[in-house]
Amino acid sequence: MDIAEIKNLTKEYPTFRLSDVSFALKKGRITGFIGRNGAGKTTTIKSMLNLVHPDTGEIRYFGMPLAGHEAEIKQRIGYSTGSVSWYPRKKLSTIAAVSKRFYLNWDDDVYQHYMKQFGLDERKTPLELSEGMKVKFTLVLALSHKAEILILDEPTSGLDPFSREELLEIFTMLRDSGTAVFFSTHIVSDLEKCADDILYISHGSIVAAKLKQAFRDAYSQAGETLEDTILRMEKGAAHA
Repeated sequence: MDIAEIKNLTKEYPTFRLSDVSFALKKGRITGFIGRNGAGKTTTIKSMLNLVHPDTGEIRYFGMPLAGHEAEIKQRIGYSTGSVSWYPRKKLSTIAAVSKRFYLNWDDDVYQHYMKQFGLDERKTPLELSEGMKVKFTLVLALSHKAEILILDEPTSGLDPFSREELLEIFTMLRDSGTAVFFSTHIVSDLEKCADDILYISHGSIVAAKLKQAFRDAYSQAGETLEDTILRMEKGAAHA
């Protein structure tokens, strides 16, 4: 089942163009959105959330167009784009209390469950959290209103290897419970560990949108790792 559909998304800036981006996300699958910095990942994600207004294209969630249904759709998705900008000196409990007012499906029991599972102390402030713990708290807020899809921009960037591994395990757990996880990254090993599907973007255009094994079958040469393959493809694109 397609839980999100993006068709012919285009956004032009003076020095960059996002060109006819199309793909779909499915329930209960992890999609890794791979591409080097500046390839168009953040522009795509912000367009999907109506934080950037695309020039052309169609964005649908749960069969509904984002245009005209944004409030309803955002009740059902969780997202994090870049650095978290909460009040740095407010307790996590206060931030959660404010956040819950925006969501009809907020569940305090679910909130407490994930706070405990992720080892978060709601008496702390964002200033007292590591980058990994901040990402976990973002997930707690999304999961507490029973988000059916998580859209995350570079959630593993800047994390130490242990925190990255832990976060990818959380993604797998959420996938197994039926949540769709869509996360951008430039770290190929993240895809190796948890992605079901690969969406590869280069210079503003989608190069491939495939199952991970199908991506290997289509693009990898003998003996290559997935990282080797993408690096080779990037070098080829740079010289094209």
